[in-house]
Amino acid sequence: MHILVVYAHPEPTSFTAALKDRSVSALADAGHTVEVSDLYVEGFNPVAGRHDFSSVANPERFHYQSEQELAARSGTFAPEIQREQERVRAADLLVLQFPLWWGSVPAILKGWFDRVLAYGFAYVDGRRFDTGLFKGRRALFSVTTGGTPARFSSDGAYGEIDRVLWPVERLTLQYMGFEVLPPFVAYAAPRIGEVERAAYLDAWEERLLEAVRTPVDRSSSDSREILEAVGSAAWRRSI
Repeated sequence: MHILVVYAHPEPTSFTAALKDRSVSALADAGHTVEVSDLYVEGFNPVAGRHDFSSVANPERFHYQSEQELAARSGTFAPEIQREQERVRAADLLVLQFPLWWGSVPAILKGWFDRVLAYGFAYVDGRRFDTGLFKGRRALFSVTTGGTPARFSSDGAYGEIDRVLWPVERLTLQYMGFEVLPPFVAYAAPRIGEVERAAYLDAWEERLLEAVRTPVDRSSSDSREILEAVGSAAWRRSI
């Protein structure tokens, strides 16, 4: 299988980085191919705008989804968006490796969602959730938190981790058709010792190898072909 790890942490000595490094080594040792989108090292710009495109659908009024649709049809996304889309397109398993900041993903990863998972590439009208363009592919969260498991319990201060991650799981990945596997969470990463961290790394390797044990079904048509088949979206207003 081919795996894309989207890694969002600015510090190479972080525990999130250690989990990313274990991802690469474990998968390679098991005979899989791995690519890493290191968003900070590669200087990924999380801010969406007209700079995302070399084409212009409407010079008078900027409507992001209309510009995305044109770029998807004409191949006129900015180079860094094209690069990331090709990485996503090639992946059987998408791994999102990030620390939980303010109850969600870091801003650089949210910007990656906004810019890379574009209309015409990641979704089109009539192809969402069970009919999504990436149906058959898998996705897996690898998350580090500062909070303890008790804080993320049903009666804890933050609520259950599944509820915290639900917007990204449901409204991003499942929306695209991905099968989202149960998240791996390294709780209280800054508060634990080396023994506990080593145990987390081993548990993560086991979870990751389980995710790639069976092949995926990539029989869905390419999004470029589907976009032509369903026709142009009639976007009338901006959201």
